[in-house]
Amino acid sequence: MLKHLTQLTKQAIERLILVGLVLFATCHVFAGAAIALEVYDIPSLAEIETKNGQTWVIDGAGVLSASTEAAATNQLKDLAKDTGLQVRFVTVDRIDFGQPVAQFTTELFDKWFPTAADKANQALLLIATEDHRTAFQIGDKVKTLLNEEQAKSVALETMFVPTQKANYNQAVADGTNRLALILAGKPDPGPPAIVEEKGETSNYTKAEDTDIGGSTVLVIVLLIAATIIPMVTYYWFQNQS
Repeated sequence: MLKHLTQLTKQAIERLILVGLVLFATCHVFAGAAIALEVYDIPSLAEIETKNGQTWVIDGAGVLSASTEAAATNQLKDLAKDTGLQVRFVTVDRIDFGQPVAQFTTELFDKWFPTAADKANQALLLIATEDHRTAFQIGDKVKTLLNEEQAKSVALETMFVPTQKANYNQAVADGTNRLALILAGKPDPGPPAIVEEKGETSNYTKAEDTDIGGSTVLVIVLLIAATIIPMVTYYWFQNQS
């Protein structure tokens, strides 16, 4: 009898080890996917442009087409030549779900343009693709042409709405077109109209809800595993006995 129980215990331990290894591998995969980008991970603008030349679109997330990058680059290059104002678009995979996207963008803006003089002619638009979030930072000279309401509208309407549907090319194209007009002193065309079919309700996430990221999945997996594994092990051992 003792020998039989010892054998059962050994089998139970082996199964627990196997389940533990599977759980570890699963959590490792989720944790790897959940790693967020920090501002210090991004090179300085000087380093980027030393390597690639003057850069207007930095597609760190790899979500933009070559044609979108080329069109935006040409528009922003011409804008800088004509007005002295420089606009840059940056995409990243994701930032930490606990950090407001506006804060991350401000930190990057400060890193790239450390002084008020450096910032004056600059504008920075950021898209965090996995979290579907957008933000905008501008310098003092840009503010003379682009008021706070317009800046928010560019980030939260012109760009945010297509970003929510992963239409990143549209977000960058529409954002570039609108900014190029405003900063050239032309009338603001406003955000693109959102057309919904009759009876259809909008499924866009509200701007205030967009700081919840995909890392929550890891917590859910761990909670489920912590509940189910002991139960399964207990019932299996009872059945074997």
